[in-house]
Amino acid sequence: MTAPRARNTFGDAEVDRLLSEVLGSVGADANDDLVRRLLVTALYMDADDVDRLELKIASQALVEMHNAWRVFSPYRDRTKVTVFGSARTATDHPAYRLAHEFASRIAERGWMIISGAGPGIMTAAVEGAGVHNSLGVNIVLPAEQKATPLLDGDPKLATFRYFFTRKLFFMKESDAFVLLPGGFGTLDETFELLTLVQTGKSYPTPIVLLDPPGSCYWQTWLDFVEQGLHADGLISEADLGLYLHTHDVDEAAHYICHFYSTFHSIRFVGQRLVLRLARPLEAGHLDTLTDEFSDIIVSGSIESIEATEAEQRDDDCVDLPRVAFRFNGQSFARLHAMIRRINDLGLASMPASEQVALPPVQHPLHDLEPEPDKTPAGG
Repeated sequence: MTAPRARNTFGDAEVDRLLSEVLGSVGADANDDLVRRLLVTALYMDADDVDRLELKIASQALVEMHNAWRVFSPYRDRTKVTVFGSARTATDHPAYRLAHEFASRIAERGWMIISGAGPGIMTAAVEGAGVHNSLGVNIVLPAEQKATPLLDGDPKLATFRYFFTRKLFFMKESDAFVLLPGGFGTLDETFELLTLVQTGKSYPTPIVLLDPPGSCYWQTWLDFVEQGLHADGLISEADLGLYLHTHDVDEAAHYICHFYSTFHSIRFVGQRLVLRLARPLEAGHLDTLTDEFSDIIVSGSIESIEATEAEQRDDDCVDLPRVAFRFNGQSFARLHAMIRRINDLGLASMPASEQVALPPVQHPLHDLEPEPDKTPAGG
């Protein structure tokens, strides 16, 4: 069974006419089709007698998404890293100091941080990066978590009632993730993040498991993943490469910045996956990639291309160099490995002096929805 398709018409001529009139009254733009779908879906929910609780959930979710968009929109061009970790971590705990130090290091490289805006690790990250470099994604809970005074009342704070809308903005707005020791919530976020990247429901991103020297927190988790999941064939060998475990904040910051040293963003266009790059790769590098990652290429090879018609239409990073290939649509952990290899190859072509302090990229926009193109089937 396929996923339900969005509908642009309600099916009643008078209602559809009124919808067109309402949309026209606020000014036509390129997004009218999507706004119309939202309105039509709301009308269908009413027509199908969806109960009041379900309507309240849908309505509140949309309100929260709109509010969060307004919070994040002024910073859409800034690269951001989400810092996860326990709200219960004391200020004198080594993990608190580690979160503070990491946030300070990554802010020095031009990144913003996103945190859950609560106490513990979250406050440590805000302190380290500075309030001006911090965005908060708070959750309303019956007890335990309130927004840190550092961000309370700040326009860079978004507050959510639902975990699922909050998680959406963590994932959608972040270009990297650093996970420090935490409880059920941190482990939930860890597994959901890995699931989304592993299945291709989220774009490839650098993920760091960070804990203090001498801590066994992430090593215990890694033992379970490797011995309980990988050894039983429940995940693949490539899945173990989706993250880096380290005790060192400099290694964590370098790993994150390296992920975008050549790679910029991805977009599916027709039967091809397009990878936009910060700098072009040499022809020999494309041959190397084709050979090393032939297992995820359906046909043909990895090749340099011009911006596709769909990208030009959307003015989507059209000035960046790009490569494309026919991806098998399932080996996303291997795609993650390919991106890391692309970065290695791209940096190898640069003088050592230029590799020391690469400037942060603009917040990359990824499009994971397939888009028709006019490339011949064998091209």
